[in-house]
Amino acid sequence: MAALAPEGLVQLGLVTSAFTVCALSALMYVISRRQKKRRAMVFAIMSDFIEKDAAPSLVTDGDGQIASMNAAARGRFNAAPGHTLAGLLRDTFANPGGIIYRLKTAADVDGSAREDIATRKNHIRLAVHLMGTDAYLWRMETVADRTVVKGQEGPGLPMIMIGRTGAILFMNDGARALIGHRAKTLDRVFPNGVPALGQVSELSTQDGTMHCSVTEVDGGAGRRALYILPVAQPASQSAPADSWNAFETLPVPLVLITPDGHVKAHNRSAAALVGDGMARNVHLATLMEGLGRPITDWLAETVAGRAVQQSEFLRLKRSDKEMFVQVSLNRVTENGEASVIAVLTDATELKTLEAQFVQSQKMQAIGQLAGGVAHDFNNLLTAISGHCDLLLLRHDQGDADYSDLVQINQNANRAAALVGQLLAFSRKQTLRPEMLDMRDTLSDLTHLLNRLVGEKVTLTLSHDPMLQAIRADKRQLEQVLMNLVVNARDAMPNGGEIRIETECTTLSEPMKRDRVTVPEGQYVTVRVVDQGTGIAPDKLQKVFEPFFTTKRTGEGTGLGLSTAYGIVKQTGGFIFVDSAEGQGTCFSLLFPVLHGAPMSAKVPAAIAKMPSPSHGDGVILLVEDEAPVRAFASRALRLRGYTVLEADCAESALKTLEDTELNVDLFVTDVVMPGKDGPSWVREALKSRPEVRVVFVSGYAEDKLSNDQASIPNSVFLPKPFSLNELTETVHKQLH
Repeated sequence: MAALAPEGLVQLGLVTSAFTVCALSALMYVISRRQKKRRAMVFAIMSDFIEKDAAPSLVTDGDGQIASMNAAARGRFNAAPGHTLAGLLRDTFANPGGIIYRLKTAADVDGSAREDIATRKNHIRLAVHLMGTDAYLWRMETVADRTVVKGQEGPGLPMIMIGRTGAILFMNDGARALIGHRAKTLDRVFPNGVPALGQVSELSTQDGTMHCSVTEVDGGAGRRALYILPVAQPASQSAPADSWNAFETLPVPLVLITPDGHVKAHNRSAAALVGDGMARNVHLATLMEGLGRPITDWLAETVAGRAVQQSEFLRLKRSDKEMFVQVSLNRVTENGEASVIAVLTDATELKTLEAQFVQSQKMQAIGQLAGGVAHDFNNLLTAISGHCDLLLLRHDQGDADYSDLVQINQNANRAAALVGQLLAFSRKQTLRPEMLDMRDTLSDLTHLLNRLVGEKVTLTLSHDPMLQAIRADKRQLEQVLMNLVVNARDAMPNGGEIRIETECTTLSEPMKRDRVTVPEGQYVTVRVVDQGTGIAPDKLQKVFEPFFTTKRTGEGTGLGLSTAYGIVKQTGGFIFVDSAEGQGTCFSLLFPVLHGAPMSAKVPAAIAKMPSPSHGDGVILLVEDEAPVRAFASRALRLRGYTVLEADCAESALKTLEDTELNVDLFVTDVVMPGKDGPSWVREALKSRPEVRVVFVSGYAEDKLSNDQASIPNSVFLPKPFSLNELTETVHKQLH
């Protein structure tokens, strides 16, 4: 280096570097001192703050070393600052290190944490707060004893409290007296492992090995309470007759049953769960049902040791409410006679959730089936009603066959209405939403409703004068109201009053009801209230299911309310039912208010039959895979003078259009076909013929097409089944 730079310059560089290192070291020392001083100040402030606290409180660093303790802690623990918190609590908790680590980790994330811990004498709540960098405030508080922890379980019933990791946190006096020592792990108590619920296993005690049965109760916060039931005759899995008193106050429902199914004994928990029907000598089949086979067969298999399924879910025959229990059977011997102990667990919530899931799956499957069946029926009905229209054109009213053709046409329309109900239930019908004022809608419908209810029933309407507009399909909404009014009439065979009320409702916050959340906002509420017989609570949740009806055979299809439900949900509304037996029923419909569109007087469109177009210069390409529908549609259009080119698939239609000299004015195509669907081939054809208009026809709902139709200009949708006039009028409008 000396060769490259002058000697004085090298010395100056070395001095400068040394001075820089010294300066940095001094700066780091000052910063460290300031941090230690600030930390000591924090600890001092915290120490002064907790000094007068009645509960033992300590301040520790991140390693668990105690920085300070308040007076209560110094009086309780024989320790001084510098000791670790884990060492301080070694005589208080079975596993203090794990508890401290768990709480400290939670405090690092959330800022604080606490846990209630069972000890030999009482419950201790240990809380920790993160007070800054590497500073923690710990506080211990004795809380009231809990029944499940302290073991207020009756006359000497042994109980062990188990933590999340399987360590024994607490043993009550009964367990200590039985085992003879304070065990810390389960393998010291159960050498062969913890037995399953109700089964007999070996228990290690100070006096040797004995047999016992174990019942488990949730202790909260991840803990479990194991109740030990000594068994006097281990060889034959027996239970002495006088030992049943120990079960009486056990918080687990237990029933002793004879091999033929009669109740021999039961404890209080079982009586509370099963209800008033629980008594000695009562047969188990009179208390519960749902096994799918005789209960005596299941009991006989258990006694013989052949039972494959030890646990079953059964429904209690309670008259006040619907409840389900999980029944686990275990064979015991009493005085040489075999019996069965049944352990009951309330499974109502579990079965309710399961039933709701199964119901939703079933409704979805039925909805898909209904939509598919409706599509096929719509094709058949289009062909039937269409050819019937063609026959009616060749017969006048004086013809002998005219009345028969009219009957065929009317019944085809009735079948189309039934298909519409299936589509409404599956929410796949085609809706024609428009702006509606419920006052006008009900006013137009009043005359028909009065005819439906008859002379014994009075129909009363009550409207909110400030009622706002909604957006719905008027025809479908009228169908909903008619269904509800007819059901209300049938519920009052001796007459009464049906009230239809409308009002504006504002929800300032979401409303949760019947597993549905109604968003906040403004709604138009329509209520249909009757004074009928009401609906039983067990049937109230089933009223919207398809084919469910409380009427006698032949008086109802069971599709009325399911149709109403589907229409309301597809409209974007909600429907709820309130009912009490003997007091009547109220159906409430909520529809979102239509904002941003002023109400205007709606002039009803005249339903006048359009004159048959006489022009014959239009060329129509008809694409339909169903031969009967294609035959009817082509004949109907030719009768109106159109030139019709037929194709049974999209590929055939595209091949026809390859002729550039062929002039086509309109495409009439089915939506769902084998191979390419309607929108796909139309988009391809419009690339070379952009001026051609389109009529889509389908037995499915329009929403199956809506996204595709939006991208296809000059297209309209005609739902199946359609009549001859509906087809020709739609074609005429598209061409003109």
